[in-house]
Amino acid sequence: MTPTRKRRLIVVSLVLAAVGVAAGLTALALQQNMTYLFTPSEVNAGKAPPAARFRLGGMVKADSLRRSGDSLRVEFTVTDGDGDTPVEYTGILPDLFREKQSVVATGAMSGGRFVATEVLAKHDEKYVPRDVAEAMAKAHAKHQVPAENPASEQ
Repeated sequence: MTPTRKRRLIVVSLVLAAVGVAAGLTALALQQNMTYLFTPSEVNAGKAPPAARFRLGGMVKADSLRRSGDSLRVEFTVTDGDGDTPVEYTGILPDLFREKQSVVATGAMSGGRFVATEVLAKHDEKYVPRDVAEAMAKAHAKHQVPAENPASEQ
């Protein structure tokens, strides 16, 4: 092998190794920044990572909202119809946040409750992935009280 050819082979090998290291570091960084969405049923079944950050999606359970009188601390329960998860959040809630409304909270489990660092109130179907919207609609339908049909009484 000539010295020029050997030099080219070394340079190409170093470039390929650098690209491989950069791709590996990028994949690792993206994986660490990912937050997965779980429902309360999945959290109760142990599918959510115990100490890692993730998103909790569902509906705010009726009559579960409790506000602290002297701070911005709020406690409420998120339900998907099959399971409930208590949530604790300190901060200002979105304007659209209320009971029986879909919500997505980001945070981690701590001592049997979900400690949220961010709370988002769902306000439009087009901003939610289809499978999440379907799961929330199914949970919402479970908790709706059927209205009496006035036509049947006549």
